[in-house]
Formats: sequence, structure tokens, C-alpha cells
Amino acid sequence: MINEIKQDAEHRMKMSIESLKSALLKLRTGRAHTSLLDHIEVEFYGSPTPLSQAANISVIDARTLGITPWDKNMVGPIEKAILMSDLGLNPATTGTLIRIPLPPLTEERRRDMVKVVKGEGENAKVAIRNIRRDANQKLKDAELSEDEIRRGEDVIQKITDAMIAEVDTVLASKEKELMEI
Repeated sequence: MINEIKQDAEHRMKMSIESLKSALLKLRTGRAHTSLLDHIEVEFYGSPTPLSQAANISVIDARTLGITPWDKNMVGPIEKAILMSDLGLNPATTGTLIRIPLPPLTEERRRDMVKVVKGEGENAKVAIRNIRRDANQKLKDAELSEDEIRRGEDVIQKITDAMIAEVDTVLASKEKELMEI
């Protein structure tokens, strides 16, 4: 019983960290990477489709993304989808290639983004602590002796500490990446 609760809590905590990592991927660091456009959907033959399924996305150089639509008629809708996104990017079209130059980040904007990163990290830590609380409650609800409950809580706490340390590592890495010029 204790093992099942421990495994469930550990799995849910890892999912929280993965969610944090995917949220941090969306934050622009001034360098071009294709995951920046992962959440953009484009109207493709009447249905919303992820951009990656309607076009080939590539990194042209350190500050430029290139998009080559599978269908030439999709150039306009893809441009519109990028302009309407929350990224603040301005695509430039040359024939069937859409170039997206990434403007350099100012120092002030970098500091603001670090605050956002810390906020995302705090949310992940809260989620992990809530999972710990749920696991501890499951231990108490199970028909276990006090010693077994205490042992289970200690195991859950060690997992929690390890996961929070991993969140701190991910945050430190992203902050370093954001502050690079």
C-alpha cells in the first residue's frame, strides 16, 4: 500500500516538473528554437491544426526561424496565426518561405521574464507540495500502523525534497539562459 502511494505521488510530481518545463519552453530567450511556435494553431482546410502539422519549422540562424508550408495556399493563414499569437513576432514572407526574426531582448524585459520564470517555479513547487499533502492523507486514510504511516511520510518527504531541488535546478538553468546576452 505504501509503495503504491509513493509511486503515484512520485509520478504526479514528475508530471508537475514536465509541465513546468513545457511552460518555460514558451518563454523567449532571444534565441530561435522551434518549440517557440508549438502552441500556435492555424486554420488548415477548415479545422484548427498545430502549425507543426501544416508546415516545416526550422532554425535558419540563431535569431531567425523559417517556416515552409506544405501547401502554398497556407502562407497567408500561417502569417496571420503568428501575428495573432501572444509572441509579438512579425513574420516576413519571401515566396513560400516565412522568416521570423526574433528581436533581441532588453535588460528590463529579461528581468521581467526572470520574474515570470520564478512565478512558474513557485507554482510547480506548490503543486508538488499539494501532491505530498494528498499522499500523506492517503497514508492516514489507509489502515496502517502509526510506525508505517511515519515511515511512509518520511519516504514521501524525501521524494518531495528531491523534486523541489529538481525544480530549482530547472529554474536556475532558465534564469541563466535568459540573462545571457
